[in-house]
Amino acid sequence: MSDRPSSLGGYEDWPDFVRDASALTGDELTTTVAGLLGVPEPPQPPAVRIVDDWQSDGVHGQVLEWTTGFGPPTRAWLLRPADGPSGPGLLGLHCHAGVKSVGAERLVELPGSSAGAVKLRQELYEDRAVANELARAGFVVLCHDTFAWGSRRFGLDPLPWRLRDVMATYEAAWLAADHSPGDDEWYDVAAGHHENSIAKAAGLLGTSFAGMVAYDDLVALSVLRGLDEVDADRIGVFGFSGGGARSAALTALDPAIKASAIVCMMTTYDSLLPAYFDAHTWMFTTPGLARHLDHPSLTAGRASHHQLVVYAEDDELFPPQGMLTADRELTEHFHYGPATYQGLFLPGPHRFDREMQDAVKDFLLSSL
Repeated sequence: MSDRPSSLGGYEDWPDFVRDASALTGDELTTTVAGLLGVPEPPQPPAVRIVDDWQSDGVHGQVLEWTTGFGPPTRAWLLRPADGPSGPGLLGLHCHAGVKSVGAERLVELPGSSAGAVKLRQELYEDRAVANELARAGFVVLCHDTFAWGSRRFGLDPLPWRLRDVMATYEAAWLAADHSPGDDEWYDVAAGHHENSIAKAAGLLGTSFAGMVAYDDLVALSVLRGLDEVDADRIGVFGFSGGGARSAALTALDPAIKASAIVCMMTTYDSLLPAYFDAHTWMFTTPGLARHLDHPSLTAGRASHHQLVVYAEDDELFPPQGMLTADRELTEHFHYGPATYQGLFLPGPHRFDREMQDAVKDFLLSSL
């Protein structure tokens, strides 16, 4: 037996799960996208455990936990208005940001928020918890850690074989700079490199990194839809950056989603070559996908949901022409309805600031 450390720390049951799972099927688009991404069929909605409960600043919050069938349990945050009737359901999809030590907590303000979540909100969300803001506006908001993030992170102690030399180089540089990284900083650097290993394993199993993220998102969507206080006919999703890529895939996979808001995650795939693709995660670069569906086409899907895309004109992750072309293509996709598309261009870099959050809130209020 090999003494080489596992490269699937905490996920050693993942290969058997994928091998035994049926492929997700549905209408033509669902079946096509699920096949391209390699999305397994989620089981029945999982049993949900309430871990914590709190009320603060007009929001009633709960910490939830469930299992997806493999890997570590999922941690999630459910927020609703503290007073008055609950409204439509929203699934909040957290960004990538190169930070896997923290998942959906970056979207939520709660008693005792972690330092990592607070830092991300300050850097990318203009120091506002977008989920709390939406809950105060009348939505029931569920935000979950997805595959490889937060509670669903991969274990990297001991380090997998290929990561040993990589992290030794970082540790030597930190030592030379007299810098002592905290546990989260160390983990995020290692996890960034480990994403390549996860993508390799996914390919061997006949799925993809994006396909497994979509699987986790579908399980969370089933939890949201099953809540007594949520109208299953009024479900929306929103996401910034990598969360926007997740929103596009999820809306294509589930035709019952009525509204989707994507912030700073829209371009054509061709425009990423040759200079921009390397800035992006495997969540956005599934092998073979672009041969069948460009990102605007995937996002438009059936054109039966209401779609908002917010663009940052100075976004360092996307070429301007790619964003403009995507906006034109989305306008064409939705031209004959039955639903609508709005493209909003705002100056500035890659972020999800308060102006963008307010635009998303207004869109979701009018669409659901």
